[in-house]
Amino acid sequence: MGLSLKTTTGKVLASVGLVATAAAVAGLGTYGSWTSSTSASASVTNGTFGMSLNDAAGATGFTVAVDGMLPNDSIERLVTIKNTGNQDFGAVKLTTVDPSSSPMTSNTANGLQLKIEKCATTWTIAGTGKGFTCTNPIEVLKSGPIIGVDRELSGLISKTASPSANDFLKVTATLPDSAPGEWQGKTASVNFAFTATQRAATVK
Repeated sequence: MGLSLKTTTGKVLASVGLVATAAAVAGLGTYGSWTSSTSASASVTNGTFGMSLNDAAGATGFTVAVDGMLPNDSIERLVTIKNTGNQDFGAVKLTTVDPSSSPMTSNTANGLQLKIEKCATTWTIAGTGKGFTCTNPIEVLKSGPIIGVDRELSGLISKTASPSANDFLKVTATLPDSAPGEWQGKTASVNFAFTATQRAATVK
């Protein structure tokens, strides 16, 4: 209990004496020390993170070579992306490279142009020479030069960790009408790499 500034001289002297007595007892080492403790444990399990890329079989897969490409012709290939883990993706990005550095891919204006669309269900064959069709296709990568690094695919449901969250994609590469005649007989080989990135960190 603290003393008021108006305390008399006698009380001040008494309080000093008590402090001195307490200090003397402490010096004898006979005082006690009380302690109390408790403990807890926490279990931590890491999430799983994975993506599967199912290349369509037969004539619709990426591994099928294309011959006789002319200006305004298009190549359509189907691929399905699925989240195989139990955590959401932050993003799904595409990187494309051509080891041969063909003018058909290195020329951004007149070379092959890439566009990717998704369908809620599997794509259906529109007919011979007509590619594939979908009732309400959604563009996930706008048309642009076929070669690019870390281009994000928008609106994918596979970003969500769910067994039914499949994205049925159609990858379209088109040779513009402006492709020069000296490109006749040229070849190109494009590698596609789809990468899922981790979601933003959270506090658990």
